[in-house]
Amino acid sequence: MRVGIISFAHGHAYSYTNTLAELEGVKIAGIADENENRGIKAAKQFNTKHYLKYEDLLNEPIDAVIITSENSNHYKHVKAAAKKGIHILCEKPLAHNLKDAQAIIEVCNEHQVILQMAFPVRFNTPVMKGKEIIDSGQLGRLIAIKATNRGTNPAGWFADRSKSGGGAVIDHTVHVVDIMRWYMGAEVKEVYAEVGNLISELNIDDSGMLTMEFDNNVFATLDCSWSRNKGYPTWGDVTLEIIGTNGTLTIDAFGQKNNVYNNEKVYWDFWGDNMNKKLIIDFISTVREGKRPSITGEDGLKALGVAIAAYESSEKNEPIKLK
Repeated sequence: MRVGIISFAHGHAYSYTNTLAELEGVKIAGIADENENRGIKAAKQFNTKHYLKYEDLLNEPIDAVIITSENSNHYKHVKAAAKKGIHILCEKPLAHNLKDAQAIIEVCNEHQVILQMAFPVRFNTPVMKGKEIIDSGQLGRLIAIKATNRGTNPAGWFADRSKSGGGAVIDHTVHVVDIMRWYMGAEVKEVYAEVGNLISELNIDDSGMLTMEFDNNVFATLDCSWSRNKGYPTWGDVTLEIIGTNGTLTIDAFGQKNNVYNNEKVYWDFWGDNMNKKLIIDFISTVREGKRPSITGEDGLKALGVAIAAYESSEKNEPIKLK
């Protein structure tokens, strides 16, 4: 299978491409990146060809493409790939606004190509085990969820609203909302959020606290802030505390680590599984077998809708009902 990568703007591109390089029967067909220096460096690292124009990569005989460009470029890259009949794995969020996200789904349906969302947290072992426990009924009826997905401000284009669509709220809400929807098979019906710029000097939201009500009457809170300081051991966390009528389940997605202390700093020695690798393996399998993706474009749209509603709620200082 020949797989291309469009843009190394997003840091996950390196992890995804590392996995492609390890998979038997998969060839990295090329890397397209309009940032010439970055693209050439990545192409050398992965022993493939660099294309300055993504159109030139898509004109090659490739089966699938991984899109890890800036959020605002997702639509044009997806549209071009779909028109060529090339299957797509798209980095989250699906787009920087709902209009483009809906258009992405429509163009992929029109050209009958697979569109899979890059929500790797679904492939994290503690998170998958949580799904098993909830599905088994051990917790009884779910009542509430308290979640976090905190991190550091990645700066660069992430802090440019025209390219990202927003800051911490759009960046970190979508992961956890996707997990909640997956766990419960329920949709968010109302969002109240407080969003602000409290930490970083960059003009972008770095703090967000969401309260959500689902259509199964579960309510949830999410701290999605970029509140980790520069010296923190890693980029973020994903935790969930799930309360049911029969018990409480606590999940720490990145708890598979040792805390290492020396005279200069504290760092994490992560020994756990590689959820990004599992995501790529799942996508390759989906394309090979021509099956429905495990995480669809509609999943991406629903998660993005919650983040967009959170911004609206903060601006209006009132709860926002989702359609």
